Amino acid sequence: MNKRIVLNGLLGLLFICSGLFLTGCWDSLEIENRALVLALAIDEAPPGSENEEDNVTHINDGKLPDKMIRITAQIAVPGRVPLGPSSATSGEETQNSVWVVQVVGHSLDDALNNLQQQIADPKYLIHLRVIVVSEAIAKQGLEDLSDYLKRNPEVRRRTWLLVSDMEAAKIMNAAPPLERVPTLYLLSMVEKAVKTGKFPLDYLGIFWTAESKWGQDGYLPYISIRGKENILIKGMAYFSGGKLAGTTTPIEIGAFMAAKGIDPGGYSILLDVPGIGFVMVQTQERHTNMQVDIQNGLPKVTLNIKLEGTITEHSEGGADIGSKQALALIEKTFATNASGIVEDFLKVTQSKRSDVLGVGELVRAHRSAYWNKHVHSKRDWEDIYAKVPMDIKLHMTIRRVGLKN
Repeated sequence: MNKRIVLNGLLGLLFICSGLFLTGCWDSLEIENRALVLALAIDEAPPGSENEEDNVTHINDGKLPDKMIRITAQIAVPGRVPLGPSSATSGEETQNSVWVVQVVGHSLDDALNNLQQQIADPKYLIHLRVIVVSEAIAKQGLEDLSDYLKRNPEVRRRTWLLVSDMEAAKIMNAAPPLERVPTLYLLSMVEKAVKTGKFPLDYLGIFWTAESKWGQDGYLPYISIRGKENILIKGMAYFSGGKLAGTTTPIEIGAFMAAKGIDPGGYSILLDVPGIGFVMVQTQERHTNMQVDIQNGLPKVTLNIKLEGTITEHSEGGADIGSKQALALIEKTFATNASGIVEDFLKVTQSKRSDVLGVGELVRAHRSAYWNKHVHSKRDWEDIYAKVPMDIKLHMTIRRVGLKN
């Protein structure tokens, strides 16, 4: 009797254990059955686009927004996206690794619903790494686009948002020979620009954080295409009131990073040093201290910028640059030129009422009495920022002059 009870118990346990091994992933979804959106480009829709739109989310008789957008999506082709290191490939193979689809809509969500109607597999934004918007869209404001992206849990805060000086769709069609997936090339370009000191770290989440603060405005990479395949960081796009206020040149990115004290250094300045010739000095490290005082009813900003750099080139001059006197003259010339670039950049941002430096947040933290009395909205601070006097003190120390016979 006892043996039968034990045997029945063992058989029951065996059936239970076998059930664990026989169960399948009933809710699984193969990666080949997903439409993985890698990148999005957002442009203004051309006139007459309403005739091309499918009535997926609305009917034509209803009241709809006047303006329409056109999105260009890069969708990964299953089995074509490389999962490891690969050699350089041709432009044709680059195009075959992604599927580029264009749709129009009255909003971003409306356009993505129209996109879903054209593709068989369910779309997923979990691998969305790059969003490119045209300059025209950025000037209208990114609030509506950001609203959808913030509400969608699939969108990563580490996604890059870029502003293009041309149609953003053209960026999606760029096919660099060094990368089989254009999106990965674009992503690699901006991330390596951060590592080499060419642009500050500025993910989508960082941009949203800056825009949400009353005492700071956001900025984004400003990109363009050179030739048919080369994508470059043309400058920095800065915002005011949620809309694109202006753009900079590449060297002004270095001025902004110097004013913020962002490392590593990466930009160089070509100097015409009297009695020495032309000297190229590259910044290696940046150290900045920003102080705010209240004078004559306005905040006054003092920037103490200390840079360290190296001499990378000396041309059109036979003078020795290794002496203390020559190095001191080069450092002084650099400080004069660099401080002028920083000052001009900050004056332009003040004229555009764009506090990308975050002066307002420093005032709010250290001069709270003034802040509570005068600032009641983000626009209040932007108006004050336009009148803030700034004193820039910049010092360069040259650490290396390089090797020369």
